[in-house]
Amino acid sequence: MSLFLEQWKKLANIKCDLAKRDWFYGTSGNLSMKISDDPLLFLVTADEKDKRARCDEEFIVVNNLGEPVFDTVLKPSLETLVHANIYEKTSASCVLHVHTVDNNVISELFGDEGQVELENNEMIHILTSSYFENKITVPIIENAQDMETFKRAYTPFLTNDFGAVLVRNHGITVWGRSPLETKKWLEGIEFLISYKVKLMMIQGHKIKAGN
Repeated sequence: MSLFLEQWKKLANIKCDLAKRDWFYGTSGNLSMKISDDPLLFLVTADEKDKRARCDEEFIVVNNLGEPVFDTVLKPSLETLVHANIYEKTSASCVLHVHTVDNNVISELFGDEGQVELENNEMIHILTSSYFENKITVPIIENAQDMETFKRAYTPFLTNDFGAVLVRNHGITVWGRSPLETKKWLEGIEFLISYKVKLMMIQGHKIKAGN
């Protein structure tokens, strides 16, 4: 199996798995997987597609400018330039972006602080493979309609080959060195976010975090 078909199959399987969790409300979310470094080519989800359905036109091959390299009537995801920026500045091989109710809530509650700390949970040890770490800090950036501005907002946080960024009232973007690592971090951080949101509700926290 060629690398192209292998990556296509891996990304399609991830998309189906995340769709079963109902993480693609409407046509939201975007996923990608790198095919080559030089030149930079990667698969990315097509815009305005129901990601809960399997089809022959799930993904488009694009270059570093986010442009399709083959003739197609489909358009790449609007956030394709964000994916390209991550691939250019890190050694990531996969980028996953989903919108969930909990990641939107947490990004609004802690948006003014510019980050949220997820701590005191066994999932952290599973993600980091270390019992010495008991906290994960996820940065929160503001949403932007201009894609160049939006892309640049990620840049200060692209210092590792794996990581995550929350976009205020928008969703979460996670990248990793392999599809498995990326999916593991996405699932793990979403678990921690959901845990924190529900714990705050049960403990009777006020609307504004920290009160």
